[in-house]
Amino acid sequence: MIITRSPLRISLGGGGTDLPSYYREHEGFLLSAAIDKYIYVTINRPFSEGVFLKYSSVEHEEKVENIKHAIIREALMLQNLKTPQIEISSIADIPAGTGLGSSGSFTTALIKALYAYRKRHIHQEDLAELACHIEIDRLGEPIGKQDQYISAIGGITSFAFHKDDKVVSAAVNLSIDTIYNLEDNLLLFFTGFARSASNILKDQKIRSEKNDEEMINNLHYVKDLGYRIKAALEDGDTNLFGELMHEHWENKKRRSGGISNPDIDKWYNLAMKNGAIGGKLVGAGGGGFLMFMAKNNVKLRKVMKESGLDEVRFKFDFEGTKVIHS
Repeated sequence: MIITRSPLRISLGGGGTDLPSYYREHEGFLLSAAIDKYIYVTINRPFSEGVFLKYSSVEHEEKVENIKHAIIREALMLQNLKTPQIEISSIADIPAGTGLGSSGSFTTALIKALYAYRKRHIHQEDLAELACHIEIDRLGEPIGKQDQYISAIGGITSFAFHKDDKVVSAAVNLSIDTIYNLEDNLLLFFTGFARSASNILKDQKIRSEKNDEEMINNLHYVKDLGYRIKAALEDGDTNLFGELMHEHWENKKRRSGGISNPDIDKWYNLAMKNGAIGGKLVGAGGGGFLMFMAKNNVKLRKVMKESGLDEVRFKFDFEGTKVIHS
């Protein structure tokens, strides 16, 4: 049996500039961090021929092309299995649709498991790019490349997205004290809303491709914020990082009407009055997790709990997608 795990992620700054519709014209830049919440994929060889799948649904198909789970279908088709005889299962620490990049994490974990199953090695960057190929090129999802790259590589990492589709990653140069400060005071609270990012990202993609001035200027601003956030973190100035997160959120809300809602605005404003320096909704928007940089984490945790929001505590993951059993 092969077991792989792939980390989920939080976006720290510059999110949205990783979509091809933007970076192929203007180049993109963002910071992202892998966290110790994972998606696990297991692969085993069953006694019977066919493809056996266990995820949120159960499938048994004789032919790969009949598989309903689109990512698994496309990943298996790329393997060119002559006579499929494989069982694939997946479980997650946190459900999909919560803004933590679960689709990219699942895809990288699946590909890593398939390569390990066939006794083949794949480098982190190649793993990320193959995951992007499946989701963006083969399935036509209106998404960016952040999730696949940060889940494959891990750490607290910056990514530059170039016009020729080349992606350059670099570890953000943080002190140990800054990392501990972030792990102690960067807090995640679940809003209770799960959502698909596709509609919000589809709107961004269409408007970027049409060179919509408002959208392009918004993304230019977000990219600049990514550089400013990187500098603040490398200087160890987590208070400035929190203030820039707030600036990022205020700008992001102007990108689309579906990014926030009255409940999210209410919780955000409450947090800002009770211990938060700044924050934002993680992911494309519409639901998922609110993330805050706290100056008083005890007070902030208390008021969010009283408001009915569950916290998910985390540390950073510096290993990326890996095989944990073979």
